[in-house]
Amino acid sequence: MPPSTARGPQPPGRKKNPAEVPRLGGPKATQMEEPQGHALGRSQGGFGTKTHLVCDSGGILLAVWVTAGQRHEIKGFEQAMKRARRPRQAGRPRWPEQAAADKGYSFAWVRAWLRRHHIQPVIPTRKDHFDKGTYRRRNIIERVVGWFKWCRALATRYDKLAVNYVALWVVANIQYLLRNYLEALGP
Repeated sequence: MPPSTARGPQPPGRKKNPAEVPRLGGPKATQMEEPQGHALGRSQGGFGTKTHLVCDSGGILLAVWVTAGQRHEIKGFEQAMKRARRPRQAGRPRWPEQAAADKGYSFAWVRAWLRRHHIQPVIPTRKDHFDKGTYRRRNIIERVVGWFKWCRALATRYDKLAVNYVALWVVANIQYLLRNYLEALGP
């Protein structure tokens, strides 16, 4: 008889190392493969994940992308912006007119990417290089992040898989929309 600490056979249907990489489903623009290392990493703030968010001027979350904690902000910029692109529709632009970001995104290639997509960058470098009135509206994303921090699982990330964490952001965004825009959505 084997000792009681010996590991028994795996339950049917469960694999220790599945060959298939976990994916986030949905439309092609929102699909996501599990990143290497599950988007977890050690930074000066500790072990965690950087969440890159894109929202519109009304505070509605358009895109979520995650990278490891030690990665720089610009590593998730292009992926987050590509996920925020609207579907092609006659008479409606696919991209916003302006994009406000903090100094962490103040790089020449970020500005070039925005200009290539006909988006005016509102990213500070020095005191005189951006539209102050438009940049003040950047607090919209700060308020959105503040609301989502009330969702404990988003603030602390209990999920191992990054695709599950992003899916949780999507569910929290649906809850945010239902709470704040129920009248506009109609019954």
